[in-house]
Amino acid sequence: MGMIKEFKAFINKGSVIDMAVGLILATYFGAIVKSLVNDIIMPPIGMLLGGVDFSELKFVLKDEVVAVVEGDTVIIPAVSEVAISYGVFINTIITFLIVALAIFMVVKAYNNMQKKEEEKPAPPPAPSKEVELLTEIRDQLKKG
Repeated sequence: MGMIKEFKAFINKGSVIDMAVGLILATYFGAIVKSLVNDIIMPPIGMLLGGVDFSELKFVLKDEVVAVVEGDTVIIPAVSEVAISYGVFINTIITFLIVALAIFMVVKAYNNMQKKEEEKPAPPPAPSKEVELLTEIRDQLKKG
């Protein structure tokens, strides 16, 4: 029973909720950036390079073999293509660079915000007990 209470306390902490929200947002941010790269950035770049579709760029190591069938007998089984898809890899690198830039900007903004908070002047220190006592005595003398 103690472990269940401990787990509930852990889940109810704000930091866990914040982390979950951040993870969900990061997942969808990654999907948006991937779409940005694949659907917005790469098509014009491919067009400028002579109509190249980066997602189709690959080195074929072994061509695909279509199955040959006679009646119910498979004469030659189908073999999938074996290829190094370097175009997809290029798209992934560009996606990573955009995400890294976005994270860099967020961290930089956060650090600047932290610096500004540190630069704020500290409130004046509370008067010492002696000063408080002297102030009380002065106030009593003014009254009486």
